[in-house]
Amino acid sequence: MTAIAESPPTAHPEDERRDLVVTGMTCASCVASVEDALRGVSGVRSADVNLATERARVDLDPARADDAALVRAVERAGYGALVLSTDRAERAATEEREREARLRYLRALRRRLLVSAALAIPTMLLSMADLVVPSLGQAAWRAYALFALATPVQLWAALPFYRGALSAARHGRTDMNTLVAVGTTAAYGVSVFATFIPSAFVALGLEPRMFLYYDTATVIVALILVGRYLEARARARTSDEVRALAALGAKTARVRRPGGGEEDVPIERLAIGDVVIVRPGETVASDGLVLAGSSAVDESMVTGESMPVEKGPGDPVTGGTLNRTGSFRFRVTKIGADTLLAQIVRMVEEAQGSKAPIQRLVDRVAAVFVPIVFVVAFASAIVWAIVGPQPSLGFAITAFVAVLIIACPCALGLATPTAILVGTGRGAARGILIKSAEALERARTIDLVAFDKTGTLTVGRPQVVEYLNCAEIGEDEVLRLFAGAELRSEHPLAAAVVEAATAKGLELSEPASLEALPGQGVHAVVDGRDVWIGSPDLARAHGFADLGDGLIAHHQQQGRTVLVGTIDGKPGGVVAVADVAKPRSWPSSSAQGIASRWSATA
Repeated sequence: MTAIAESPPTAHPEDERRDLVVTGMTCASCVASVEDALRGVSGVRSADVNLATERARVDLDPARADDAALVRAVERAGYGALVLSTDRAERAATEEREREARLRYLRALRRRLLVSAALAIPTMLLSMADLVVPSLGQAAWRAYALFALATPVQLWAALPFYRGALSAARHGRTDMNTLVAVGTTAAYGVSVFATFIPSAFVALGLEPRMFLYYDTATVIVALILVGRYLEARARARTSDEVRALAALGAKTARVRRPGGGEEDVPIERLAIGDVVIVRPGETVASDGLVLAGSSAVDESMVTGESMPVEKGPGDPVTGGTLNRTGSFRFRVTKIGADTLLAQIVRMVEEAQGSKAPIQRLVDRVAAVFVPIVFVVAFASAIVWAIVGPQPSLGFAITAFVAVLIIACPCALGLATPTAILVGTGRGAARGILIKSAEALERARTIDLVAFDKTGTLTVGRPQVVEYLNCAEIGEDEVLRLFAGAELRSEHPLAAAVVEAATAKGLELSEPASLEALPGQGVHAVVDGRDVWIGSPDLARAHGFADLGDGLIAHHQQQGRTVLVGTIDGKPGGVVAVADVAKPRSWPSSSAQGIASRWSATA
């Protein structure tokens, strides 16, 4: 089995952390520029920028912390920046504005993509039509038609690339926008000259129609817009998944005031020491300790275990978990960012913003990638112009454009961070928390996985897996009476008994009276019979004194919960309930065995 070790922290324990939203980045070289700008600020010990999340994480000396200096440094590098507040409400408002801006950007990008694709397809077909209909290659109108189709793409759809390239140029940098802008402009510019000044090419002994590269310029713009649109959509979806994780918490809490009154307050107004009342079916508002009352709480979102946990005075409760049956009061011990749910959300966000070791290598390569591409592109053009076959100028231009376009570092800068962004977000939506990008990268070396939570392998709800009849009135009748007693109980174990009886087609009767015994079971009168069903101790106290401990131990060793019932003061039956393995758990029998053994020893 391969273990995944944690990397030692790079920041000093006393450092303060700042999270910034950085706008305007388009490739890995942008990341390097922003990181260099932040590291140049006095007091900054480390700075990590993630292109996929558009976040910068800065560790700095608290004695020299200056948020305004961080923002100015990023702006001087040609990008926008905003420091995320540590205040929960302000941070949420900022993130909501960022989300709205991201959605506006996504819609604008989709419009540019649709227009460019709609024009690029006929441009490409018309450019290659002479291969099917040779006479089209000599048609005088063909070049003008191609110009009319390609011009909106070059001057409107490709406008973001020009803006990015100009911004980079003003700050003495080159990036992916530079490659796209130069490459497509070269292709489009040569085509325009060949369309409107063909005599210049004829004077050089060249055929003007051979220099119509409108299709190259339009298709490249459309394809790169496709990549940017998919990337932006992945960001939007993943941020929605993280927000959905955060939304698991309660929105309001019913607080008991010192005078005995009760008040519903927003979760943001909760304070440590407040006494909160939780009713059946409500979400626990915050972390705390139970003062009074009892209930069964579904903690699967925290522990992965689907079986409810009985809670009573003195027991801890976790914010975001679901109260199933009873009502209780608890005293708040943690609020806001200190709660377990907030820490889980923060861990997911940090994992999305972290960098895998391979990404750090990519960033170093990207810092010198674009200048090298330009050198190679010019060298290719010069070689083809000097020693290439005729028309050598045409081959030189083609080589120059091809090197610039093919070498665009889209994948270089976006593949790894986008994979981490999407992977951690989708994992969080499915209950899988990935601690860091390094852990995700090193996970490829894992050869054995051990599950210490049965809920990972099981369907997530208890079911009756074995039933032993101890009465003389027939197995179906005993099960029918047990299910009737459990019919109005909200406990998941009760639901399992009712489901088993319903599956056998038994007609259930409403209980004439019902008494719920928190943590023990229920007492009911069904069709005139006195029924007790619940824990073995409850059964022993009401007519099942000879229940064998070996039978109970056998089921418990299998990870099952045992319900024992009596009817009119006599032994009724034993019901074994368990959370069974999912059909997709492979192999099912092994999964069930492992889940049972660990559940019994957990």
